[in-house]
Amino acid sequence: MRALAALSTVLILALTLVTCVDVVGRYWFNAPLPGAFELTELMLGALVFAALPLTTRDGGHVEVDLVGMLMGARGGAVLTAFGNVFAALVLAVFAWRLGVEALRLGEDGSVTNALRLPMAPVAWFAAFACLLSAAAAVARAGAAMSHKERLND
Repeated sequence: MRALAALSTVLILALTLVTCVDVVGRYWFNAPLPGAFELTELMLGALVFAALPLTTRDGGHVEVDLVGMLMGARGGAVLTAFGNVFAALVLAVFAWRLGVEALRLGEDGSVTNALRLPMAPVAWFAAFACLLSAAAAVARAGAAMSHKERLND
């Protein structure tokens, strides 16, 4: 997880740098950074998926807990666990479909238009990040259930 946090930091810095160089080049020198749009797209996609497992682990996704409040502490813990298991299943499906897409991109030799950067590695990274996020959601479900058990004692 530390590697993902470091990668997220590097990607944010790189996005800022590419944007600054592109804007300065475009408006001061009439020479935009070639491929800046593609670099920004790839780095932003990588940033989203690098941060996904971290956000899932920390419970940083938006949650609305209207029903859980009505169910009490034990019911809320069960509902939280169910939500995390459901999220894990959805993330596992995302990982599977992204893996299929990564295979296709690799077999086709798909590259970006201007810079000719391969697209498959980004798709593989996204699939891996979704798997990590699914594991984090399962861990959060387990934590919610152990919290429920403590409430029963």
